[in-house]
Amino acid sequence: MDNKTPSYETYIFDLDGTLLDTLDDLTTSVNHALRLHSMKERSREEVRQMVGNGVRLLMERAMGPGWPAEKMEEALNTFRAHYAEHNLDKTRPYPGIMELLKALRDGGKKVAVVSNKFDAATKRLCAHFFGPLVQVAIGESEGIRRKPAPDTVLKALSLLGNNDGKAVYIGDSDVDILTAQAAGIDSISVTWGFRDENFLRKAGAQTVVNSPEEINQFQKYR
Repeated sequence: MDNKTPSYETYIFDLDGTLLDTLDDLTTSVNHALRLHSMKERSREEVRQMVGNGVRLLMERAMGPGWPAEKMEEALNTFRAHYAEHNLDKTRPYPGIMELLKALRDGGKKVAVVSNKFDAATKRLCAHFFGPLVQVAIGESEGIRRKPAPDTVLKALSLLGNNDGKAVYIGDSDVDILTAQAAGIDSISVTWGFRDENFLRKAGAQTVVNSPEEINQFQKYR
């Protein structure tokens, strides 16, 4: 890294697969819903490939094609209720994440989370694990388009008072790359989440990092 490395003032993070390892709790809640509605359960690795586009698409993918709309709603509601009670069972920050967030805030950076996880769960998880280290947390809700539309990222930038364009969106999926592009900001793709480096590079990743410490380096060079 050299002195041409960009210095960002605002860091916006995806949540699942980027800041938090949520896969075990997601898998448990998905399979609870599938089991309760007499559907085939899914492996942890299958669920890994299904996340990233919000819980409705997660459940649609887990259920498979051919189910009537009312069955889909029943299974989705079962998932939501179970996950609301169990999303802290095994979920933890990835190694190095807490140190990264503390370093960013100590460096005077603005920090937000924008996720396709439903809004209540996004806010609850961020408050529980990160507290004041994350200034704004936005999840999926009615009336605003979810990623890869730029709406939630632009809302976060507005709430943070970012007007200079020195912002970056950080995530672990192709959805996050497209979201940053749509919002007109840079992106950083991480390899410790739900997609591997080969997938991310094929998806057009702008910058790929293998550890949270690499992200921290961006604020040290001007």
